[in-house]
Amino acid sequence: MSRKRGMMSDALREEIAKEIGIYDTVQQEGWGGIKSRDAGNMVKKAVEMAEQDLAKKHQ
Repeated sequence: MSRKRGMMSDALREEIAKEIGIYDTVQQEGWGGIKSRDAGNMVKKAVEMAEQDLAKKHQ
């Protein structure tokens, strides 16, 4: 079974990981080393960022 590539760029994933404090884990263990809770927090942060960006564009 093939795995679909995510929608977030690597740069955005790294930015969010740094912002929520898990980038050290990513550097040491790779993306597979983060907890599912942290992955969820990354998605939540990405959605918040997208909503803020859309709000700015609609002003």
